[in-house]
Amino acid sequence: MNLLPQPKTAPKRPMKLTTLATLMMGGVIFTVLLSVHLLYFIQIDNFTHDHVKDKALAVARTLAEDPQIQHSLTLPANNGVIQSIAQAAKKRNDLLFVTVTDMNGIRYSHPNRALINKRFIGEDLQPALAGHENVAFNQGTLVKALRVFTPVFNTRHQQIGVVAIGISLSDVTAQVSKSRWNIIWTSFLGGTVGLLGVLMLVRRLKTILLGLEPHEISSLFEQRQAILDSVKEGVIAVDAHARVTLINQAAQQLLRKTAIEAPLSGDRIPENSLMLSHLREALHDGKARHDEELNVRGRIMISNTVPVRSRKRIIGAVCTFRDKTEISQLMLRLDGMVNYVDALRERSHEFMNKLHVILGLLHMKNYAQMEAYILKTANNYQTEIGSLQQRIKSPVMTGFLLSKINRASDKGHRLILNDASYLPDSGSEEQVAALIIILGNLIENALEALDQQQEGEIHLLLHYQNGWLSCEVSDDGPGIPAALEKSIFEKGFSSKGDDRGMGLFLVKQQTETLGGNISVESEPGIYTQFFVQLPWGKGNQAL
Repeated sequence: MNLLPQPKTAPKRPMKLTTLATLMMGGVIFTVLLSVHLLYFIQIDNFTHDHVKDKALAVARTLAEDPQIQHSLTLPANNGVIQSIAQAAKKRNDLLFVTVTDMNGIRYSHPNRALINKRFIGEDLQPALAGHENVAFNQGTLVKALRVFTPVFNTRHQQIGVVAIGISLSDVTAQVSKSRWNIIWTSFLGGTVGLLGVLMLVRRLKTILLGLEPHEISSLFEQRQAILDSVKEGVIAVDAHARVTLINQAAQQLLRKTAIEAPLSGDRIPENSLMLSHLREALHDGKARHDEELNVRGRIMISNTVPVRSRKRIIGAVCTFRDKTEISQLMLRLDGMVNYVDALRERSHEFMNKLHVILGLLHMKNYAQMEAYILKTANNYQTEIGSLQQRIKSPVMTGFLLSKINRASDKGHRLILNDASYLPDSGSEEQVAALIIILGNLIENALEALDQQQEGEIHLLLHYQNGWLSCEVSDDGPGIPAALEKSIFEKGFSSKGDDRGMGLFLVKQQTETLGGNISVESEPGIYTQFFVQLPWGKGNQAL
C-alpha cells in the first residue's frame, strides 16, 4: 500500500483572452465560410452545366434564325454556305462542333469535312426532328459531349432542319474546376480578413480591459465584492444618469435603519431623497463633499461624496456614509470611562496624601488630631463622592461629572450639583452618549465664559419625572447679548473666533435627535441659563 503523499496537481492555467477570442471567433468564421462554400460547392456543378447549356442553346437558336442557313436548307444541294457559318460560330464560341442537318438527319456541316452529307449519329437527334429542343450527353464521331439540339423553321413555320451544337465534357469539367478554385481562394481571403478582424477586436478589448485577462477581471470583481461587503461604511455608486450601479450590504442596512427604502441596482436616485441628494449634486456641479453631517430621521450620518471623472467628463459619483450615532456612542462611552478613571486617579492621589498625614500623626502619637482628621475626611467623602453616587445612578455619568467638577476646580471655579438632582440609569447607551455631549458642551461653554473672572459658579440641576429628564445649566458669567440668542445654535456661529461654533450646534442636534427641546435665558452681566428636556429611559427612545 502506497502511503506516500500524492503530489498536488497544479491548477490549470486559464486560457488568455487573445487565444480564447481568436479560437472562438475564428471557429465561428470558419464554420460560416465552410457551410456557405460547401453549399455553393455542391451547386457549382449544376450551375456550370446550366451555364454551358444556356450558352449552347443561345448559339443554336441564333444559328436557327440565320436566314442564310434557312435558305440553304431549302436548296436541293448543299452549297457550302452552312459549313462556313457553322465553322465561324464554332471558332468564335470555342465549341466542339456545330452541325446543321436537314429533316433526314443529313449533315450540312461538321468539323470533319469528310462527314458532311452523311447521317447524324445518335438517337438524341430525334426529339429535335420532331420540333422539340433537346439537351443530352452523348458521343458521336467525336468525344463525349454535351449536345444541344434546336429545330430550324422557315418563314411559314415549317421545320426544315436541326442545329446541333456540342461542347466537350472536358471543357465543362475545366470550367467546374475553375469555379471550385474560385471558391477556395474566396474562402481563404474571407478567412484571412476575418482573422485580421478578430486580432484587431481582441487588441481593442485588451485596451478597454486595461490589459487584464478574463480570470483576472473575475478575481478582481470577487475581491471587490468581498471588500464592499466587509466594510461597515455604506457605499453607493451611480452613473451619469443617477442610476445606481453599486450598493453594498452596509448601505442597505443603514438606509433601512432610517426607514428609507434602499434603491436597487439600476434604479434612479429619488429626487426628494435628503440622504442621497449629494450624489445628484456631485453629478451636477462636480464638487466633492467631505465629512458632511446629515440628520436623517433622527440619525446623524457622516457622508463623503466624490464625482467620478473620465477624460475630464463626469461619468458618475460615489457616496460613502456611516452612522455617526454609533461612532459618537463609542467615543463618548470611552471618554466617559476615561474621565471616570481620571477622577478616581486624582482621588487616589489625594487619598495617599491623606494617608501620609494620618501616618505622621500616628508616629507623633497625636491621636486626638488624627481622629478629628479621619472624621473630617470621611465626612468630605460622603459629601462629595457618596452623595454624587447616590443621586447619579449611571457609572459613566458619575465619572463624567467627577471629571467636570475637578476641571472646574482646577480653573478656580466651582461646579455645583443641586441637592435635588436625581438621575436614574437609563439603560440606553444612545441617551447616555447624547447627555454627555449636551452637558459637556454646556459646562465647557460656561467655564469659558467664566475665564475672565477669578471665581465663578456653575450650577447643575438634573430632575427626572415620568420618563423625562430636565437639565438646567447656569453660570454667573457675562451672559449672552439678546441679539445673539437666536444665532448661538447655528453651525459655525461663534463670537470667539474662527474654526469654532460647533458646541451649541451639537447640543441642539443631539437634543432634537432624542426628541427633546432646548431653550436659553440670559441677562448680560448677571447670568446665563440653559434648559434642556430629554426623554429618559428605554421606553422613551426617539431613535
